[in-house]
Amino acid sequence: MKIPVLHISQFLKNKPLHSLYVNSFADHIQINKNLINKPHSHNFYLCVIFTKGTGTHEIDFDTYPIEPGKVFFLKPGQTHFWKFESQPEGYIFFHSQEFYELKFLDHSLNSFPFFYSNQNPPLLQLSKEKLIHLTTVFQELFTEYREENLLREAKIISLIHYIYIELTRAYTADTIIEKLGSNSYANILERLEKLINAHFYTEKLPKFYAEKLSITTKHLNRVVQKTISKTTTTLISERIMLEAKRLIVHSNDNLANVADTLGYSDYAYFSKFFKINTGMTPMEFRKIYFH
Repeated sequence: MKIPVLHISQFLKNKPLHSLYVNSFADHIQINKNLINKPHSHNFYLCVIFTKGTGTHEIDFDTYPIEPGKVFFLKPGQTHFWKFESQPEGYIFFHSQEFYELKFLDHSLNSFPFFYSNQNPPLLQLSKEKLIHLTTVFQELFTEYREENLLREAKIISLIHYIYIELTRAYTADTIIEKLGSNSYANILERLEKLINAHFYTEKLPKFYAEKLSITTKHLNRVVQKTISKTTTTLISERIMLEAKRLIVHSNDNLANVADTLGYSDYAYFSKFFKINTGMTPMEFRKIYFH
């Protein structure tokens, strides 16, 4: 059983704006409860603001509290699901990469810190004042989405751009994000993360990625160390471990098959690698997760 990947078309229901979805959060979870009631990933960028409600939000095996003022960001491929203790309220919007970047040719989604790197936290806690202000903007976005006013798409794009700018300012003020040494280092890290995502099943050594980036292994390590205070090997291992956890929990495969899928023909070696990184064996992790 694979983790379901939800596509933006599943939510649109004949909405006139292609590749964009906006809704109140309460309506969203009611309408789409059969789609979102179990762990899943997306092929789009997502932003949620909570004005009421409590619970937890699990994103790639990290659990975060839900409360008023929380904003969550998700990139394509991240696995998540919600658990609510009280009725949530707020707003949600999501869109394809093309929907935003075709309108802002000189400004990519990766330039926002919450979408830039997997190393940056996928959430933000707003102050009461900021929550009141941004809730009004989200409401305006929702109203504009539902109505057929003149220059509707232009205003929607402007509102989303404004929301992302305001959230970036709050995010960089309240959250410790990676210190990017230079634009060239930021570019190398971004390309490295994409390469790791594409090749980690078969390529587990820094040398492969350094060659792909046309730099030395030593320089690649320097870039990773300067930007996120880790080694290239650690970054590769973290990506392997994330996929291992996804497969262990969200598939019915036996653990030897999981190891084989990840490129480890020797299950004992894989189990040892997993325990070094998590403090438990794959079987213990599967049991604890479903306890």
